[in-house]
Amino acid sequence: MYVKGVGPRRAAALEKLGIVTKYDLLTHYPRGYENHTSLTKIADIFAGETVQLVGRISDIDSRETPRVTIITAILSDDTGSIQLTWFNQTYLLKKLKSGMRLHVIGKARFNPWARGVVVDQSQSFTILEPDEEPELGIMPVYPSTAAMTQQNFRTAIKNLLASMPPLKEILPQEILSAQDLMPLDSAMRAIHFPKNYAELDAARRRLAFDELFLIQCGLMLIKRQTQVERLGITHNPNGALVKATLAKLPFELTGDQKKVFRTVVKDMEGKLPMRRLIQGDVGSGKTIIALLALVKTVENGFQGAFMAPTEILANQHYETFTRLLSDLGIRVGLLSAKVTRSPKQRKELYDKISAHELDIVIGTHALIQEGVTFAKLGLVVTDEQHRFGKTQRSTLEKKSDVVPDMLVMTATPIPRTMTLTVYGDLDVSLIKELPPGRKPILTQAKTSRSRKRVYEFVRAEILAGRQAYVVCPLIGRSESERLADIESAEEIFDTLSRGIFRDVPCALLHGKMKPRDKDDIMERFRDGETKLLVSTTVIEVGVDVPNASVMVVEHAERFGLAQLHQLRGRVGRGAAKSYCILLSDSKASDAKERLATLEATNDGFKLAEHDLKMRGPGQFFGEAQHGLPDLKAADVFRDVAILIQARDAAEKFITDDDNLNYFVSLRENLALAYGDKFSQITEA
Repeated sequence: MYVKGVGPRRAAALEKLGIVTKYDLLTHYPRGYENHTSLTKIADIFAGETVQLVGRISDIDSRETPRVTIITAILSDDTGSIQLTWFNQTYLLKKLKSGMRLHVIGKARFNPWARGVVVDQSQSFTILEPDEEPELGIMPVYPSTAAMTQQNFRTAIKNLLASMPPLKEILPQEILSAQDLMPLDSAMRAIHFPKNYAELDAARRRLAFDELFLIQCGLMLIKRQTQVERLGITHNPNGALVKATLAKLPFELTGDQKKVFRTVVKDMEGKLPMRRLIQGDVGSGKTIIALLALVKTVENGFQGAFMAPTEILANQHYETFTRLLSDLGIRVGLLSAKVTRSPKQRKELYDKISAHELDIVIGTHALIQEGVTFAKLGLVVTDEQHRFGKTQRSTLEKKSDVVPDMLVMTATPIPRTMTLTVYGDLDVSLIKELPPGRKPILTQAKTSRSRKRVYEFVRAEILAGRQAYVVCPLIGRSESERLADIESAEEIFDTLSRGIFRDVPCALLHGKMKPRDKDDIMERFRDGETKLLVSTTVIEVGVDVPNASVMVVEHAERFGLAQLHQLRGRVGRGAAKSYCILLSDSKASDAKERLATLEATNDGFKLAEHDLKMRGPGQFFGEAQHGLPDLKAADVFRDVAILIQARDAAEKFITDDDNLNYFVSLRENLALAYGDKFSQITEA
């Protein structure tokens, strides 16, 4: 990359910021702007202001202190004089000469040693020719380093913009006109050096639209690829089997459940493969919708697959499905590592699946292993989407000669802005209404000073016939100095089972145990034999014990907001009033904010919005999970309206097969945004 003003040393500094090409530098957008549209007279300066001055310098001097070298000079205009100060910039002694005109931007502060206000010249200055006018305007402020200052960035980007030809337009004129967008070249120049704030807003809107439009085009192509490859299964209307299953349910579906099931039925009876995400908070009843959809596909002569994230949850679903469906003649099978441990048992199960001797197969990752072949797979359900990537989903879908319908369920509420991006290839349904009788969980944050009273309360709940969880962040004592003060699950189990709960059946559960042992421990807790379960986050997903009424989370500051909400959802599943107590001595402001937010609301969607704002999409979903191009100009919270406009425009644009071939620049930008994925999603 050659740009005037960027030598080898600055190029190395840029590389540390991820800036390697001219395009990288061009899209290194300012993180903010400073209004430098007017000059300040020295006589009008107030301490605490950022000021912009023009004057002549004199009395250039330096002095050493044990830690810093201070350079000073006097700047004068027609209203007075003021001292300028620089720190550790001794090269200025050679650069600055008395009588020079300077254009200075700096922070004014009161300095008792100078007996008045001085300007710390920490931002920028320019040496002016005798008759040169200073450059005024809205100045960009870039993410920078010590080796690449604001002035360095401004100069480099100004030189790059001056040397490059006008940028090719990537959007069709029809979209530009419909969305009232400024030209791309104008937007790229204005985002760095806007003439005014109206131009800045227009530039940012254009560049944000482009980023979101490219994402939406990519997601539409992924969705279209599935639809173009092969037609889906057209299921018949609901028959006697679906109606009999509904009649067997020990409760009435909520309004939201009925609405979502109607939508799923409509998808399954359509010609295109269903690709639907069902979002529902903890305990909202998503699994029943999946069960009914699976019954529908069985009624139509197909098989269904249900992939759960853990063996415990797979066993739980297997028990529920068998209890509800066996009387109806629906054959349910369980495929997990435990069940398929012996080669003989594994072969028998694989043969049953391929011979269509099982109608619904529930399993874990074992479902996508080589050797598992379905005779006639009509519907794939994946539970807790965050634990399965798109690759695993598509692997399971391909275990059939026809394109099966697909239902994805997540109890991790996803903000609407992210469903339009991360899950843009799926249609989204929402269950917000909880089943009748569910009581809100009372959540309280406490310090370790309250630990004795907290566990006395837990003991009282157990003696009243209920059960409790204690969740810990670590299995065993960590050797890390950073985690030295964190008590482990093993230590807390030892303390509790030998102390206040010595006469109570207690158990310890964690992820390093053998699957068989974990299942046994969980089964005894579900059956009520164990009253207190000390565990790590292995219980986070899907464990359903209605009699558990209280959870204590030790060192709650070690958990994320979404994770704490998932953990909390293990209680409050029965008729009893339920409690979640968060123990933490952390003084960190972000930890306090997380715990206070949990205390304030049980609404998973509000918590998800808050979590996403605090952490950003990458951390919210995991860097490898969301797999989308980075957003530099757009912000998924601020730009919801632009996102919806971009989605509508992309949908119309992708509908015409010739568009991507005709608009070469847009195709090139899609390839740049999606990398290797682009060739895959445009093959169809």
